[in-house]
Amino acid sequence: MANHNSNKIRQYRKPININLGMIFFGVIFVYMIICVFMYFTTKRVAGYQVRTGSLYVENIYTGLALRKEVVVDSSYAGYLNYYVREGTRIGAGKMVCTIDEGGRLQDIIEEQSMGENSLSEADLEELRSDIMDYKGNFDIRSFSSVYDFKYSIESTVYKQANANILDNLDKLNRSGESGLINVCNSPTSGIVVYSYDGYEDFEPSMIAEDILKKTDYEKKQLLSNELVSPGEPVYKLITSEDWSLIIKTDPERAELLLEKEYIQVKFLKNQYTSWAKVSTLTNKDADTFVQLTFNNSMISFCTERFVDVELILEEERGLKVPNSAIVEKEFYLVPEEFVSKSGESGEQGVLKEIYDENGNQLNQFVPVSIYNKENGYYYVDSPELKTGDRLRKLDSMAMHTISQLGSLVGVYNKNKGYADFKQIQILYQNEEYSIIRSNTEYGLIEYDYIVLDAQTVDENEFLN
Repeated sequence: MANHNSNKIRQYRKPININLGMIFFGVIFVYMIICVFMYFTTKRVAGYQVRTGSLYVENIYTGLALRKEVVVDSSYAGYLNYYVREGTRIGAGKMVCTIDEGGRLQDIIEEQSMGENSLSEADLEELRSDIMDYKGNFDIRSFSSVYDFKYSIESTVYKQANANILDNLDKLNRSGESGLINVCNSPTSGIVVYSYDGYEDFEPSMIAEDILKKTDYEKKQLLSNELVSPGEPVYKLITSEDWSLIIKTDPERAELLLEKEYIQVKFLKNQYTSWAKVSTLTNKDADTFVQLTFNNSMISFCTERFVDVELILEEERGLKVPNSAIVEKEFYLVPEEFVSKSGESGEQGVLKEIYDENGNQLNQFVPVSIYNKENGYYYVDSPELKTGDRLRKLDSMAMHTISQLGSLVGVYNKNKGYADFKQIQILYQNEEYSIIRSNTEYGLIEYDYIVLDAQTVDENEFLN
């Protein structure tokens, strides 16, 4: 028996070998699958860090020039001859032009043109100055100014030539033919202009956006040696140095300019600057315009109805945010005396009137988030409030029913891991960015993180 038991064969059990490498690899593999799944299923919200910056705002405008203008009409028929250069100040009773009924003076002009005429050195210097000024200010985008330059040079040349012809009036007077030549004297003092456009009696209240586009604008140029009839304009007088420009802006920009009261303006034609008093006006179509009033520089633009200017404003700096982050949200308006603090937590909230299952009236403290305070009202929000809820004033029987709503412009702050609405005050804005006021009570501070696209989240939504 002993030998029989000793020869019995038993199966050997292999020890369990744990491969730690495979387990570790399996854990990593499962983790990667979970991460990939979360990546494709989790909502991703892009953020933007708020920094202090500045914003380029287009400050170049075309303005309609309004002045005190008087158009002088002819009382005679005949050939017109000017003796004063355009843009010259003239006194009352001084001769501006003559109207030659019989054409005798025109014959003298033609006779003199056949002979040898020369301009004095002073005359040549005046022409040379005009040409250099035009060359320095020429802009290919305003090619029509070439014609204004042409008329200006013609006016200067005619003035010089006609000054010599005045000597022949004595001969005509002695020959008895002067009765056919009528002298036109200025009825008042002013700046002489040899053109008109129908805007001489224009009132600021008549302004419209189409006028500034110059769609139907037409200027009539008056020239020497032209034939005129009684009642036709022969020249224009600008009787005051005070004048104004009307430009088109949006209401927000107009309000900002009005707050400054006076602004510095650069005239793009000659790069000169001047200070203007700011006022605003609205036309019948509810369009907003800004009127810039000057008491100098008028003579430089006396022949122009539309003037290009640049407003020189101090660079506004503030917190710079993208426009895509800006959203408008409505809040409940609650009188400030109905907002109190909880004695336990110190949270701000309101006492809401509720009823239990037995119909007993109770007061429930509802915590609220405050977003702004204006005109004695708090802008508040809470998921436990709705329109029609009745609120009780602390330690009083006074009641208030929630009925008013107010909207605020703001962004969603994501510093706390969820979309937290913060009110902003926009100073300037272009197509991509806005400059907002910094360090406001309920607003943002520098280095805050906000949601880049406000349309991709809801308020109080948790963000990754």
